[in-house]
Formats: sequence, C-alpha cells, structure tokens
Amino acid sequence: GIGKKTATRVTYLLLKQPHAKVGRLADGILGLSNRVSGCSACGNWSDADPCPNCGDPRRDAGTVCVVEEASDIGAIERSGEYRGVYHVLGGHISPLDGVGPEDLRIAALRGRVTNGSAVREVILATNASMEGEVTATYVRRGLGPDGGGVRRVAPPSGRVGPRPARPLARQWDGTTRRVHPFITLQSSHIQERGLRRARHGRIGRERPGVHPGIDD
Repeated sequence: GIGKKTATRVTYLLLKQPHAKVGRLADGILGLSNRVSGCSACGNWSDADPCPNCGDPRRDAGTVCVVEEASDIGAIERSGEYRGVYHVLGGHISPLDGVGPEDLRIAALRGRVTNGSAVREVILATNASMEGEVTATYVRRGLGPDGGGVRRVAPPSGRVGPRPARPLARQWDGTTRRVHPFITLQSSHIQERGLRRARHGRIGRERPGVHPGIDD
C-alpha cells in the first residue's frame, strides 16, 4: 500500500480536480474491479480466466513457482529465464497478524499437484523473511510425497518484487536445476528453528538487515 503522507497528498490532489475528471477516475477504478479477478488456476490477477500464463501452451505446466503475492510474478517474468507456471498464495503465514495456513491458497496448491497431476517440480519462492521461511516449510511438508521435486529458493534481499531483472535472471539457470545464488534450504534445523519461533510468537522480531537462516 501507500503511506499516510502519500495518501494525504493524493487526497488533496483529487480535491483540486474538476468533478468530471474525478468521476472518470472513479468509473475507471470501478471498471477495473469488475473486469479483473483472480485466475482460478494460479490466483494471479487477470481479466481472463485462465490468465495468459496458465493459458499459454508454450509454458511448462509441470513446473509451478509458488510466490506470496501476484506482484512478485512480474520480477520473475522480467528475468526472461523462467518458463513454468505460477501459484499465488495470497500472503504468508503470520501468527502475529492473525494469518494462518487456512487463510492462504495452500489447499488449492495441494490440489494442483495431486490426483494424477502432471506437476513434476514445485519451486517455493516465498520471501526470505522469517514468515516466508515458515510458509515455505509448511507448504513443503503439506505437499509431502505428492509434491514431486520441491525446491526452496529465495532472494537474499528478502523480497522478490524490487529486485532488478538481470540479477534475478542469473539466479534462474534454464530449467531451475541450479538456483545459485538463490539460497537452497535443505537443512532441517533452519526449518525447525522457524517453526519454533512461529510457535512462540517471535516472527517479525529479527534484527534489521538480518535474514533468518542466512545471516545468523
């Protein structure tokens, strides 16, 4: 979202505009809300169902990249290296904010990789925050043997969206068999530590600039 100061500036700007101009803006926002909805397959925002990514036969439907928000897809697409499909969770597990697994599209992901699905690989690209790590661990365990090859990759910066395209492109190596310099979390003690912190309500209390499981 936007901050309080930006919202105040936008409000005063709108108050200075002619009534007709503000009306056109309101109609445009209403039209956007009516035309755009979540893709029934991946959850990405689109004016078509399925969205262009899911409906593109050139994309590899056997590889699913799991992201927290639809806005994270843009950075990965700009890299030009990933040709699979996506799954948007709609956030991350955050007990302090009252967000649990049932509030995310985890059950929908499980449905995509079970019942004879053609999915061969699931790439967990949630953020490198503690919440992102706990979410990735929960999803990995929830998929179990039905998830096929499950990989955990996350940008060291902790966010997918703001990263420039070229560095991100170097992190996706063709079929994602190599994910360097993405951090591949194979060590169970990192996952267990994240779950312990979640149970004790310690998520979100890390030192600024320190990425759990990476720097400490």
